[in-house]
Amino acid sequence: MGFISPIPTDSRGNPIKTGSQQELGRNDFLQLLVTKLRYQDPLNPSSDEDFIAQLAQFSSLEQMERIATGIESSSQWDFLQMQSINNMMAANLIGKEVKADYRGLYLQSDGDVTINFSMDEYADQVRFIITNGAGETVANFTRDSLGPGSHSVDWDGLDTRGNRVPEGYYAVEIVATDSNGQEFSPSMSLVGIVEAITYRDGGAYLRVNGSDIALGEITAVGEPGSLAEDDE
Repeated sequence: MGFISPIPTDSRGNPIKTGSQQELGRNDFLQLLVTKLRYQDPLNPSSDEDFIAQLAQFSSLEQMERIATGIESSSQWDFLQMQSINNMMAANLIGKEVKADYRGLYLQSDGDVTINFSMDEYADQVRFIITNGAGETVANFTRDSLGPGSHSVDWDGLDTRGNRVPEGYYAVEIVATDSNGQEFSPSMSLVGIVEAITYRDGGAYLRVNGSDIALGEITAVGEPGSLAEDDE
């Protein structure tokens, strides 16, 4: 004897929405209203008040759909407008000195990507963990015996198996270990001149010290030399 499901399903076994689970739109409401008028009892027709009330409900439903559509279109327009403004602002940063606190870099289809960082103390070893958009570790490498100050390390874009990873944005985590085995986090903050602007997927990336930094990660802008003095 087969099991009879209490939930209605289609030929593929997928649940069918019924009752309050169904979503009725303007056309569905109008069809129900017309069907009701067509099959109503001619000896006991709907009163004018009921008919007017039903038309009012239909009108309200139509207005709500228009409002929802307008809000959605307005939100999309605001997003595109803000994106365009940010891109225009980014173009004016070429030649300016910027400071960025970043947590990731954009890797192009070919070439290396530069990781800039700084430390206040000596590190016996510095480990770099590169993860993709899904949070998966794609690369893991180390550098030994680095002193305090600013440093840069190039990642060749290869994963742990030596394969080239796809072009895209990758998160970077840096963990340093001192001579006593204690871990600390170097600062992923850089100061440099904006060399170029690249637009990808509607967003602006600034080329600074060989790294492509997202516009949203810029924390300060100044004339060449002004931020370097503050950073010291």
